[in-house]
Amino acid sequence: MKAERGIHRLVRISPFDANKRRQTSFASVETVAEITEGIDVEIKDEDLRVDTYRSGGAGGQHVNKTDSAVRLTHLPTGIVVACQKERSQHMNKEKAMNMLRAQLYEYYEDQKKAEMDRFYGAKSANGWGSQIRSYVFCPYTMVKDLRTEYETSDVDAVMDGHIQPFIEAWLQQQAAKKS
Repeated sequence: MKAERGIHRLVRISPFDANKRRQTSFASVETVAEITEGIDVEIKDEDLRVDTYRSGGAGGQHVNKTDSAVRLTHLPTGIVVACQKERSQHMNKEKAMNMLRAQLYEYYEDQKKAEMDRFYGAKSANGWGSQIRSYVFCPYTMVKDLRTEYETSDVDAVMDGHIQPFIEAWLQQQAAKKS
């Protein structure tokens, strides 16, 4: 399905225009491999620095007497979280661990996204000159792949999902480039 990756251009009479003018729209299509393995956010004790300190602000009898605030530093990534909402150090540590897990999950997701961008390449801009395929409904009907020059006048079939000829033309073009 990576043959479908790119900018698709649609030309039609807009049903929202009272003057029935011809309108052009662009849609960006992105295909990525489905990854079924989840990220297990495991935090090793040796990768974690735990600092305790006194909470600030109003707090009653225990303020300035106990080190209930917790700051966690994940050493491999440098992510730092802190919690001082609760009176109990244990509860603050638990909340800080949950925040750290959430931030590490986002960090690993960003790394995966960067890897996917490196693997699949950067997206092109939506607009003129960057489309891979045009779908024309008016004044004539035609679907044309601008990379392979394959075209058909059966727009309705293509819109219903009959895109196999376009994919095959792209695959043949890719095979010819490798030869």
